[in-house]
Amino acid sequence: MDVIMPQLGETVEEGTVAVWHKKEGDRVAIDELLVEIETDKVATEVPSLVAGTLFKILVEAGETVKVGTPLAIIDTGDLGRVAASRTAGVPAPPTPPVKASAPAAQRPAAPTHRDGHGAPLSPAVRKLLAEHGVDIARIQGTGRDGRVKRDDVLSHLERHQAASTTTRGGAETVQFSPLRKRIAEHMVRSKATSAHVLQAVEVDFSGVEAARGALKKAWKAREGTSLTYLPFVARAVALALAEFPHLNAHVAGDSLIVYKAINLSLAVDLDRGGLVAPVIKNAAVLRVPDMARAIAKIAERARSSALKPDDMTEGTYSLTNNGSFGTFITAPVINQPQVAILSIDGVQRRPWVVTDDEGERIVIRPVGVLAHSFDHRAVDGAYSGAYLRLVKQILESREWMGEFLS
Repeated sequence: MDVIMPQLGETVEEGTVAVWHKKEGDRVAIDELLVEIETDKVATEVPSLVAGTLFKILVEAGETVKVGTPLAIIDTGDLGRVAASRTAGVPAPPTPPVKASAPAAQRPAAPTHRDGHGAPLSPAVRKLLAEHGVDIARIQGTGRDGRVKRDDVLSHLERHQAASTTTRGGAETVQFSPLRKRIAEHMVRSKATSAHVLQAVEVDFSGVEAARGALKKAWKAREGTSLTYLPFVARAVALALAEFPHLNAHVAGDSLIVYKAINLSLAVDLDRGGLVAPVIKNAAVLRVPDMARAIAKIAERARSSALKPDDMTEGTYSLTNNGSFGTFITAPVINQPQVAILSIDGVQRRPWVVTDDEGERIVIRPVGVLAHSFDHRAVDGAYSGAYLRLVKQILESREWMGEFLS
C-alpha cells in the first residue's frame, strides 16, 4: 500500500516530510504514528492506515513534494513484489517482507539533530532555529514526547522576536515572524481574489441565554467545557445555509461550485501565535449538544498540534468567534476558496426595543452583532441580507431547550 502525501487544506498544494518515525523494515500497526508532515499552514502527524512492514521510503525527511505523491510503501503481505516490479519495470518474483534486522534495508529515518529531550528535530525546525538564532532550550515542545515542532518555534518568535533597531522617538521595529508573513500573504491574496462586502445584524440572544442559563452548570460538570454561544450560532448557520446554498460554495472561473454538504471551518487562535481553520464535517446534521462537542474537540486538537489531515480539508463556509474579547463588530477576511465568513462578536446587555400587545417598550436584553463578509462575485447583497435575516430569526425564535431533549 502506498502512503500518500495528504491534502492538508483546500489551497495547500505541497507538503514537507518532517520526520519519519519508522525505518525501512520496521513493523507498523494500524493507527501507529508513521510520519510527520509540515505545510505552510499546519503540521500534522500521519498514522498508518494498515498493518505491515515499512517496505520502502520514497521521500526522505526534509523533502517537499506535491499533494498525492507516494511517500512510502507498506508491505501488507504482497507489496514487496509490487514495489520490486515498479523498480525493475517488469514482473518480479515473490519476495518476503524486509526484516527489521537487515541493516542494508535501513536508512536514517529522522534528522540526527535532537532537542534536550532526545526528540528529533525536523529540517524546518532546524532551519528556523538557525535563521533566527533561537536556543532550542528556550522553547517548550508540544509534539509527541515533548518534541519541538515548527509551530512551537513560530509561536515563540511571534511572542518574543523583535529587531534591535531603535528609531528616533524610542520606537522599535518589530519584524514579522515567518508565520505572520504567511498569514499576511494569505489575507492579501484573499482581498485581491474576492470582492469583499460586509453586512451585519444585531441579534437578541435572550432565547439562547435562557437555554444556556438552565444548562451550563450541568454541561460543564458533565462535559468539562463551557457551553458558549458559538454552537448555537453554528447550528443556526447550518440551518440557514440549507436555504441559501450559494453561500456554501466557491467560485471557479465563471461558475459557482455549490456544495451539498455543509462543512464549517472554525477559526482557532493558537495562543496568539497564528490561526488555523479546522473543519467540522456535515454540520447540518448536528444539533447544539453535538455541535458543542465537535467544536470543543476540534479546537483542542488544533491547540495541542494534534490535527489530522482530514481535519483541514473540505471546508465550505467559515466562522470566526471574537466574542470572548468583547468586540462590537469585526469585518472578517474570507477564507479562500470559500465565498463567505461570519464573525460572532461580543454579546452585551443593552437597551432593546420590543413590540408586543402593550405597544413599544424598552427592555434590557443580551444583544450581539453577527458580521458577514461575502464575495460579491458569488451573490448579491439581497441574497446575503436574506440569509442573515434567517440566521437572526432562528437564533431569536427557535426553541433551544428542545435541542437538548431530543
